[in-house]
Amino acid sequence: MDGIKVSLVTGGAGFIGSHVADHLAKLGHKVIVLDDLSGGFRNNVNKKHIFVKGSITDEKVLDKIFKEYDFNYIYHLAAYAAEGLSHFIRKFNYENNIIGSINLINRAIKNKIEHFIFTSSIAVYGTAQVPMLESMTPKPKDPYGIAKYVVEQDLEAAKEMFGLTYTIFRPHNVYGERQNYTDAYRNVLGIFINNVMRNKPMTIFGDGKQTRAFSYIDDVAPYIARTVEVRAARNKVFNIGSDKVCTILELSEKIAKEMGVKLQLRFLPPRNEVMHAFSGHKEFRRVFNITGEVDLDTGIRRMVKWVEAMGPKKTKKFKNIELTENLPPSWKELI
Repeated sequence: MDGIKVSLVTGGAGFIGSHVADHLAKLGHKVIVLDDLSGGFRNNVNKKHIFVKGSITDEKVLDKIFKEYDFNYIYHLAAYAAEGLSHFIRKFNYENNIIGSINLINRAIKNKIEHFIFTSSIAVYGTAQVPMLESMTPKPKDPYGIAKYVVEQDLEAAKEMFGLTYTIFRPHNVYGERQNYTDAYRNVLGIFINNVMRNKPMTIFGDGKQTRAFSYIDDVAPYIARTVEVRAARNKVFNIGSDKVCTILELSEKIAKEMGVKLQLRFLPPRNEVMHAFSGHKEFRRVFNITGEVDLDTGIRRMVKWVEAMGPKKTKKFKNIELTENLPPSWKELI
């Protein structure tokens, strides 16, 4: 294996992680995927990759794979990324998104990993002025964003104390093929498409005037994968994703038009969420030499085609809700 770079991809059976793993293979990396399949799917993992079923919270599993493989890089994408639901699954959120991450960082230090790539989120900004910029001081609004920011800070501390180099990405509203569209609590674009296929209205919390910038997977995963080749990305934090903003109402209209159906909406009481969340990407585009992106209409067309080929699916419930006080009524229906 002389000369071959070996990369661990946590969450590599999930949406973004599986795409990053595939792009790493194209770059010549030997890829080991670690995933507990709580949110990912085994068939997302390329047969060329080595798949290990396990959680980043399981230290025995981690010790075993670090003993078996001499990793050069860690691409840490494993997380339960549900901002709104994180208020009601606080223990689960912090155990998986903080403790699991620290387990990896400790082993990265002990095993002299060359570089650690972490996918954070623009959730760290909270209700910051938009567009959200890396120069802003994060002030997360929900436990998910808090967890992501804690890991960012720990990576900075690990760099100062132990010399572990890192790159942090803050993606947002990523969509595309392989996204889990059966999750009732996240991935609005996939939820909308699945609702239409199941002859149900698209559900909107509040008035639908929330603004987001939806990022197609091909504008995210390839760049995360080749981070280790970009020296200027070392020890930096980057927002990554689309610059084009739209409201949730506009998104529903685009999906109905693409799927050739009459727009049917169900308005629900507003959730406790950030009203306007989109970021600037000037530094990312400069360092990675990015000149364009897949427009939302094209991305939706590709996503719809893939979901329609997969077929409608029943929404999955999250079984371990810890707190029901102030839980949105539509989510209570799932308990």
